[in-house]
Amino acid sequence: MPYPLKIALQSLWREKWINLLSMLTIAMGLLVISLVFSSLYNVGLFTRTLPEKFFIVAYLKDGLAENEIQKIVASIKASGPVEKVTYISKDEALRELKQSLKDAEYIVGGLDENPLNTLFPVSLKREAVGPEKVKELAGSLRKMNGIDDVQYGEKFLLSIDSVRTGMETIGLILMTVMISGVIFICYSTVKILFYRRKEEIETLKLLGATKTFIRTPFVIEGSVIGMAGGILSFAIALAFYFSVFSKLSATVPLMKTVVFPFDMFLLLPAVGLFLGVTGSLIALGRIRFE
Repeated sequence: MPYPLKIALQSLWREKWINLLSMLTIAMGLLVISLVFSSLYNVGLFTRTLPEKFFIVAYLKDGLAENEIQKIVASIKASGPVEKVTYISKDEALRELKQSLKDAEYIVGGLDENPLNTLFPVSLKREAVGPEKVKELAGSLRKMNGIDDVQYGEKFLLSIDSVRTGMETIGLILMTVMISGVIFICYSTVKILFYRRKEEIETLKLLGATKTFIRTPFVIEGSVIGMAGGILSFAIALAFYFSVFSKLSATVPLMKTVVFPFDMFLLLPAVGLFLGVTGSLIALGRIRFE
């Protein structure tokens, strides 16, 4: 066994309680990071599917001729990033209303005339579904001749955008804090281990050992601690999935829309290894070798 690896393993066992505490702390930090990232991932999925369900409804004035309607359709398609324009006549709109109110058809049963307008549900391209762009497009549609009114879920769109922006901001702050915390834990652990072996290190220096030779065991220790924390956090996430998440998905319909990204959790050991090595190198870089 190479000497640095042998020394690192001996130190890991000799200082097992300090190292175990560091591993558990790192595991909790990585678990929080992965859960935050998972939440951001699901918010991103939801906002990416929003364009498929979102549309602007343009209501036409009564008494328009067929050629006028076609001109309006052409103008809407040319007015911006429009994906699709659907034509719904007054009669068709009334039939759809009756179908949606089939259990309470008496509400529209006594109407002498059709009170609804001809309308155009306008689907937008993915990149156009945002509060500012939709508001601008709705304003341009209102100015067109023959359009009586334009409606869209403005408050809903603003709420979704605010939630997405807020979660991304909070998530990035949390992830930055937790990543810094994990690096600091590895940094502190390696520094403590270094000073606990100061006499041994002084002997090695007198024997002519290089800085790299002395530092290598500590880098190995930091990488093992970080990777062990990553493996432990992955095991906790896996246990959470099978004991809680899968059962809730079977009983709560809303949970079926939540995606549990296994691929991301599989990266936790590698992330722990990287952060462990980073913390170790920072700690060793700040220690003077005289």
